[in-house]
Amino acid sequence: MNAIEKYDARASAINSLVCVGLDSDIDKLPSAFRRQSSPQLAFNRGIIDATAEFAAAFKFNIAFYEACGADGWRELAQSVSYLRQRHPDIMAICDAKRADIGNTSAAYARAIFDELGFDAVTLNPFLGRDALQPFLDHEDKACIILCRTSNPGSADIQNLEVGGRPLWLAVAEKVLTAWNAKGNCMLVASGANPAEMAQIRAIAGDMTLLVPGIGAQGGAVEPVLRAGLNSVGRGLIINSSRAIIFAADPAAAAAELRYAINACRE
Repeated sequence: MNAIEKYDARASAINSLVCVGLDSDIDKLPSAFRRQSSPQLAFNRGIIDATAEFAAAFKFNIAFYEACGADGWRELAQSVSYLRQRHPDIMAICDAKRADIGNTSAAYARAIFDELGFDAVTLNPFLGRDALQPFLDHEDKACIILCRTSNPGSADIQNLEVGGRPLWLAVAEKVLTAWNAKGNCMLVASGANPAEMAQIRAIAGDMTLLVPGIGAQGGAVEPVLRAGLNSVGRGLIINSSRAIIFAADPAAAAAELRYAINACRE
């Protein structure tokens, strides 16, 4: 079973497309966690335990761990290990947006897949296929390639015309037709603009899309599902980070998102 099959199996088993984003910003953790020797690890364990029954994936934004230096890296590794031990059927996504040339990219792939044990990683397509090849060669892992992102400045580059169409559509086609030889690619498609997501779905077929922009970033569930579900009623990893992990009741927030998604799916 590769990582995409793993996600599909989990999503089907618990009837959920929810991804909980562990953006565990040390400055935003409750004081009770900040006083502990391993604050991010303790916080992540609590969130995983509270929300796992509703989650088909967890996404770790590694910036919040790298910002804490060696301790943050250690707690990231321990958090991933905890997830894999407690819930080996749940996909672990590394949100790192990596890509570089030659041996540098190969080293990134080893760090993320082999050392940290992630199932999937987000990747930047700007450097081209050779920069992504060390990741693509891990056919049991998922390569989630940035296509259309949710940040306000994304249009600066992503809307540039390439052959009469926006760059983000050209990226979607390139991934589908040239980079997905091992069937282990996904795309990042913002939930902030469902009309654009529908265009990505039209090109990408049944390929799974990681969807940021839901919850704190303003995206709404129903239009995203209308635009993005694939032919078997899945094909989406709907991420929510701050709206779940910093909620008064993270389990209730995750359950509510799953309910909202499934109400639209049905």
